Amino acid sequence: MAIMDARPGEITIKEPEVQESVIIRFAGDSGDGIQLTGSLFTHDSAALGHDISTLTDFPAEIRAPVGTRAGVSSFQLNFSSGEIHTPGDRLDVLVALNPAALAVNLNDLPPGGIIILNEDAFNKTGLKKAKYGASDPRDDGTLAGYQVYPIPITSLTLAAVEPLGLGKKHASRCKNMFTVGLIAWIYDRPIDGLLRQVDMLFDKKKRRTTTPEKYEIFTEANRLALRAGYNYADTIEMFISKCRVGKANLPAGTYRRVTGNEATALGFLAASTISGLELLYASYPITPASEILHELSKFRHLGVRTVQAEDEIAAVGMAIGAAYGGKLGLTGTSGPGVALKSEAIGLAVMAELPLVIVNVQRGGPSTGLPTKTEQADLLQAMYGRNGECPVVVIAPQSPADCFGMALEAYRLAIKYMTPVFLLSDGYIANGSEPWRIPDNSELPDISVSFPDDPEEFQPYARNPDTLARPWAIPGTPGLEHCIGGIEKEDIAGKVSYDSANHERMIHLRDEKIQKIANDVPNIELFGPKSGDLLVLGWGGTYGAIRHAVQNAQKHGLSVASAHIRYLNPLPTNLGDILRDFKQVLMPELNSGQLRMLIRAEYLVDAVGLEKISGQPLQTNEVENRIYKMLGFSPAGKPEPTITANNLTSIQEA
Repeated sequence: MAIMDARPGEITIKEPEVQESVIIRFAGDSGDGIQLTGSLFTHDSAALGHDISTLTDFPAEIRAPVGTRAGVSSFQLNFSSGEIHTPGDRLDVLVALNPAALAVNLNDLPPGGIIILNEDAFNKTGLKKAKYGASDPRDDGTLAGYQVYPIPITSLTLAAVEPLGLGKKHASRCKNMFTVGLIAWIYDRPIDGLLRQVDMLFDKKKRRTTTPEKYEIFTEANRLALRAGYNYADTIEMFISKCRVGKANLPAGTYRRVTGNEATALGFLAASTISGLELLYASYPITPASEILHELSKFRHLGVRTVQAEDEIAAVGMAIGAAYGGKLGLTGTSGPGVALKSEAIGLAVMAELPLVIVNVQRGGPSTGLPTKTEQADLLQAMYGRNGECPVVVIAPQSPADCFGMALEAYRLAIKYMTPVFLLSDGYIANGSEPWRIPDNSELPDISVSFPDDPEEFQPYARNPDTLARPWAIPGTPGLEHCIGGIEKEDIAGKVSYDSANHERMIHLRDEKIQKIANDVPNIELFGPKSGDLLVLGWGGTYGAIRHAVQNAQKHGLSVASAHIRYLNPLPTNLGDILRDFKQVLMPELNSGQLRMLIRAEYLVDAVGLEKISGQPLQTNEVENRIYKMLGFSPAGKPEPTITANNLTSIQEA
C-alpha cells in the first residue's frame, strides 16, 4: 500500500488499484534467466487463481552474442481476473534487463506504458552492442511518453548477495530474481510462494549433484535477491503504485499450469493408462518438440519407455515396431524431421498400424526459424508421402487442449488402425495456461481387443463399422501373417501385385479415414448461426480469432468464429456452416494452406489473412481485417471505437 500526502500527524493509506488484467513482458539476454523469471511469475499467478496465457520468444541461434538484439530472450504473461485466450497484443509493463531488450520490444509497448530498466546495463558497451551508437534512449527522447523507472538492478543484486562471497559472475545471475521480487510487490502479492518455488528448483539440482553445498549457496543467493527486489520496491520513494488483479471465475475443479508440450505428454500418458498398453516414445532432439521427450522420460515407473534415437528415421522405425508389437508407438519431431520420417509413415499406412506422429511446427523451410512458430506443415501432413497415402490429421487449439487431443490421437489410431498426425506448433508448445485436471469419468474409452482365434483370423478382414483391420500380436499361435510396405491382398493379407486389388485397397484405406468424420464432434460456432462473416481458423490462431470476434460482436457486427481441430477428415457440419455466411475469413500462420483445402473441398471463396513472421497472430490483426471486409475503417486502432449506433456514419465510400 502506498503512503500518500496528508495533514501533519496523519497517514493516508491508498489501496492498490484494481485491474482486470495485466500484460507484462520480461526481456533480456538469453543468459539472464528470462524464461525462468517468467515461469516463476506465471506459476505464482496460476496459484493465486488468475487466468493466464503466456508467450515465450527465444533467440534462433544456440548462443547469440551477449547483449545483441539477436540474443534477446523474452517471456510475456497475460494474467487476468476474467477469461482470456491470448498473451495479449499490447504490453502494460516491459522489464528490460539491457539496451538490446529495450530496442527489440519497445514497439509492443503503447504510450503511457511502464518501462523498468536495468540502469547498470545502459553503458557505452551495452548501447553499442544494441546498435544505439552514441545515442542513449533514456536521454534522446526515445522514451518520451512512457513511464520509465531506471533501477540499478545488477548493483543492487550484487549488494544483496555479497555476504555469501559469490563471484561477480554467479552473483549477477541472480538479477532475474531481483526482478521477480520487484514485480511481485507492484502487483500486491506475497513472495512466500515464489520463495518456495526457488527452494524446489534448487532442491532438484542438489539431488542430482555430488556437491550439494554449492547449490545451498545458490539457493540462498536467489532468495536474497528476490527479497531485495521486493524490499526495494517497498521502500523507495516515488515508485510505481501498487496494483491488484483478482481471481478469475474459472469452472470448479483442480487446476495446474501446463505448457502445450507438458499437456501433450500427459495426454499420451493418460492414453497408455486407459488402454492398459505400454507407451514407447522414440524421437531425435529437435526444437521445439524436445520437451515432450523430457516430460515422458519422467514416467518410466508408469510403463512409459523413451528412446533418444540416433536419427529421425530410426526413431519412427522404433515407434512402428512398437505399434506392430501391440504397444503404443509414438514419435515426435518438427517439420524437418517429418520429411525424414515420411517413407516410414507410408509403411505404417500400408501396414495399417496405430502410429501417432507429433509435429510441433516451427518456421521453415529447412532449419528456417527453429525457435519461432508457424503453421506451414499442414500440407506436409496431408500429402507429404508418395502414392495415395491418407492419414488422420488433428490439431489442438491451445496449450491445455493438447491433453485432450493427444488422447484423441490414440483413440482414433487404435479404433481405426491408422497413423495419426497431431499438429501442434511452437506457440502452443511453449505457451502455458491453467488446465483443469479431468475426472476419470470424463476421459474417453480407448479399449483394445487383440484377436486370438486362428480359425477366424484374417490379417486384412475389416470391421464393417470402422474398416479397421485386426491388431494381431506377433507370436500369437496361428496368427502368423505377412507385413511390410508391399501391397497386400484384401482380407488374406498376402503380397499382391494385382492391379484391381491395389485399387480396391487404396479406396478402402481412404474410405476408412473418411468414416472418421462421423466419429468426431461437430464444429461449434461462437456467435450467430448465420451472418455477414465467419472467421475460420485452426491450431494456435484460436485465441486471437476468438478475442477479435468477441470485440467485433460487442460493436454490433454480424460475425462468428469457428475453429477446426479435425483437419482430415473435416467435420461433417463444416459445409453447412460455410454456406450460412456471406463471407469467410481464414487467418493462418502460413501462406493459406487450409484455405486452399477449404476452397477446393467446398467451393467457397474464402479470404486469407496470412502471417509468416515467426510470431503468433495478434487480435488487432484479425479485428482490423474483419472491419475492412465488412466495409468499415478500423482506423488502425487495436481497440475500435465503432459501435452499433455509428456504423453507417463511418462506412467507407
